[in-house]
Amino acid sequence: MTENKKKMGLTTRIVIGMFAGIALGVLLKLVAPDSAFVDAYLTNGLFNVVGKIFIASSLSDPSKLGRLGGKAVGLYLVTTAIAISLAIAAAVLIQPGMGLDLATDAVFEPKEAPSLAQVIIDLFPTNPVEAMASGNMLQIIVFALLFGIAMALVGKPGERLKGFFEDLNEVIMKLVLILMNLAPYGVFALMAKLFTETEFGAILNLGKYFLLVLGVLLFHGLVSYPIILKTVSKMNPLIFLKKLREVQIFGFSTASSNATMPITLEAVTKRLGVSNSVGSFTVPLGATINMDGTAIMQGVATVFIAQVYMIDLSIADYLMVVLTATLASVGTAGVPGVGLIMLAMVLGQVGLPVEGIGLIIGVDRLLDMTRTAVNVTGDAMVSVIIAKSEDELDETVYNDANADQLERDLS
Repeated sequence: MTENKKKMGLTTRIVIGMFAGIALGVLLKLVAPDSAFVDAYLTNGLFNVVGKIFIASSLSDPSKLGRLGGKAVGLYLVTTAIAISLAIAAAVLIQPGMGLDLATDAVFEPKEAPSLAQVIIDLFPTNPVEAMASGNMLQIIVFALLFGIAMALVGKPGERLKGFFEDLNEVIMKLVLILMNLAPYGVFALMAKLFTETEFGAILNLGKYFLLVLGVLLFHGLVSYPIILKTVSKMNPLIFLKKLREVQIFGFSTASSNATMPITLEAVTKRLGVSNSVGSFTVPLGATINMDGTAIMQGVATVFIAQVYMIDLSIADYLMVVLTATLASVGTAGVPGVGLIMLAMVLGQVGLPVEGIGLIIGVDRLLDMTRTAVNVTGDAMVSVIIAKSEDELDETVYNDANADQLERDLS
């Protein structure tokens, strides 16, 4: 029995935890839908606590920094523009909101979205320690880059400090790998809580919208990304998808790019052959600004809400949606539910009623999970492309289909 347990990899354990959680959540929903005990002690008690704990739980050449930054930001914005364009085209063609007379008591009160100028200003930390404490990823990245440049320019003291940070990185990654062994239990709790609370009637009422968003997400993750990867880097996309499967499952279960970031970085560097100097830059940056999945939801939701309220959008309006959603992805936190906040800004740009978001709130959580799986796939794809262009990709590791380093480390 011990031998069988050792052979069971991370993917298998997470999938078991996920489906066990779904089954328990559905069972509780059917057997005790209005139970105060279930709500207080399980849904918002044990499952909520375990799930939230689960989620919470080097550049030496300045000229290289400029190249990496330009390539990464450019690729992330291009893939986001492609994603939302696909979403709008599919929604206009299929018309998920036509003929629907949906009423809802749900109210969505969006927080005020920052202006583009404020987003740029907020890139630079006034207090790096506060930025790290609050999880402001863009500020952390900017500070780390500036600190790294200073280390490179200072000479021998920077070399000594670099060795310290390399050792510290190894210790932190080992800690992450130890904690990842608890992933199946965290996934179980998250799924049990989610499916205890999910109103399946909402999915039936919004079936066309739900399936359309899901379809475009899957198309972008499984078709668009592999095509881009093959075209730009000439690398085998099937190997890429195979090696990224546990990252996608983990991202799906947590619905948080930030929570998935450590395992994404580990898979990118250890299984896909991306050098740490590239991966440690592109993956955190992607977790912050690469929101292709969110852009797809925003594109479909905008057209859907316009059709429900029988408001015609012009070509200029659609172009504005593409531009706004693409730019809104920069600075968007990689945490569950943030896409609805940014959707409010997109709707405002084309004069659509923000209260329309209340129509889709009931099914957004499940779609949010799929969006995250797409986002982390995009992070890894861009990392591979940039590493290849910088000659920082170990193609032997990448092409070794049996190089399940992550699975072995976590078993």
